[in-house]
Amino acid sequence: MNKKNLGTWVTLPEPSITEIICEFDFDWICIDLEHSVIDYRNMQILISIIQGKNKKAYVRVGENSGLIIKRALDAGADGIIVPMIRTMSDVKQAVNSVYYPPKGQRGVGLARAQSFGLNFENYKNRINDEVKLILQIEHIDAINILEDIISYNGVSGTFIGPYDLSGSMGKPGDYNDDDVQNVLKHYINVAKNHKKYIGIHVIEPKISEVYKRFSEGYNFIAFSSDILFFGSAIKDQFKK
Repeated sequence: MNKKNLGTWVTLPEPSITEIICEFDFDWICIDLEHSVIDYRNMQILISIIQGKNKKAYVRVGENSGLIIKRALDAGADGIIVPMIRTMSDVKQAVNSVYYPPKGQRGVGLARAQSFGLNFENYKNRINDEVKLILQIEHIDAINILEDIISYNGVSGTFIGPYDLSGSMGKPGDYNDDDVQNVLKHYINVAKNHKKYIGIHVIEPKISEVYKRFSEGYNFIAFSSDILFFGSAIKDQFKK
């Protein structure tokens, strides 16, 4: 997985904001159901906007739930990002939720993804090969079994969550701590051994930080978010 993929986070349910974001050079847009008030109806509208602009639509689900994942995929999501993976049971549950049998256990429903039943056979035959599953590594427990997580069949890549990860070590936000730094280095070193997505969120809207992360080996970067792009633009206007 050598191609560099750049995306961003959408947390606001307003379609016009997502449409504006899609005018820029993002490969994918992730709709965040974990830390936002976006509901399923908003999600499906945003997915259709993103795909209408020829971008990939990812959904970060609020939890590792087969029901939530199924509804996001039936709405047409191209990929799923699952937070707080800690055990191999979590990994297997996510894989089972994302893929149709025999690869997984995803249930069959007729919705937007399958043209509301008009194109189910075509969708069924291709989606197991095309859908992406990204697992968030946000706990030291996941670091301890990182090789097993990344190499598991059906996992398209991983996405490091430094803040929650440092919190699980009893050092929330202390990125300069030696133990935290060593864990972050271990993540990237292990991930580089696999041809899969290596993800991280560049929170501050500074493109120089994106280039820095790409140079470190990350290839699946979430560049800031809708609210941070919006807020920073206003803040810049009030600078003296």
